[in-house]
Amino acid sequence: MAVILCLETSTTNCSVAVAVDGRIIALQEDNNNQYSHAEKLHPFIDQVLAKSGILKSSLEAIAVSKGPGSYTGLRIGVSAAKGLCFAIDVPLISIPTLEALAHQAVIENGLIIPMLDARRLEVYAAVFSSENDQIRETKAEVLDKNSYNDYLETNKVCFIGDGVEKFKVLCEHKNAIFMEDELPSAKQMGALAEIKYHTKNFEDVAYFEPYYLKDFIAG
Repeated sequence: MAVILCLETSTTNCSVAVAVDGRIIALQEDNNNQYSHAEKLHPFIDQVLAKSGILKSSLEAIAVSKGPGSYTGLRIGVSAAKGLCFAIDVPLISIPTLEALAHQAVIENGLIIPMLDARRLEVYAAVFSSENDQIRETKAEVLDKNSYNDYLETNKVCFIGDGVEKFKVLCEHKNAIFMEDELPSAKQMGALAEIKYHTKNFEDVAYFEPYYLKDFIAG
């Protein structure tokens, strides 16, 4: 059993949770469509610790969403996670953002494609089975009406994430299922972090960097 603080800041959703034995016991999150993580993240950390009755000194690991996603959001989350790891001398666990997002889609069969908005008609996307096994790597890809047709021809495909809005207007395939308005959340990170904790799948706190996938472009 591990006590793990989970931080998710890859999109507009600023999300923090405390997990014990992989189960979320306290959660604080807010998606106000503004990137206010710099102001909210540390108060949220204090709030979930207070709700759960867990002291910072009792934490056994810090888990952070590694990306892809917002350049600024990821940097804020990773910086906070690394700071806590150094301060209380606990390991750092990174959780792939799209893997955690895929766990929000519970389907009996078919495929899950989590996708995050990457500006214009581009998304960050990966492909998972209904059992959450990753079957295609994460890519930054430009959408068109034929995107993912190879998967759609033979499977029901559940698309989830804030990139869905872009694809829904392009895709008319009968096998496409759209879960709109869903964003990565710390709620799905606890169970994934617990597995990595027990296999000692930790990051080097000094050198770990978010998985940006694309170079930062100021806009």
